[in-house]
Amino acid sequence: MKKILVIEDEPTLLRILQSYLEKEGYSVITTMRGDTGFDLGLTENPDLILLDLNLPGMDGIDVARGILKQKSIPIIMITARVEESDKLLGLELGADDYISKPFSPREVVARVKTVLR
Repeated sequence: MKKILVIEDEPTLLRILQSYLEKEGYSVITTMRGDTGFDLGLTENPDLILLDLNLPGMDGIDVARGILKQKSIPIIMITARVEESDKLLGLELGADDYISKPFSPREVVARVKTVLR
């Protein structure tokens, strides 16, 4: 069973993503803080990380940068930031995909499947 780490500070969105991913057979670990997500990314060995950029405790860009320095884990960034420069920064850091809010949870699941193939 593939393990997905979801780092998202909006509780409703976090629960929706967790529900959709679990229905698809994924094991899901969640946190609403960037610093906790960073630690979980290093200790839990997830197969993929869904990462919001605007997080308390540690910005998502710093989370991605820190994790990718130590491990090779696919990251899909999820954010309300829609500026092209934000997308480019995320992709240049090593993110595998970038999804702008609002989005369909089914689209997120499809993108997770694609990245994990």
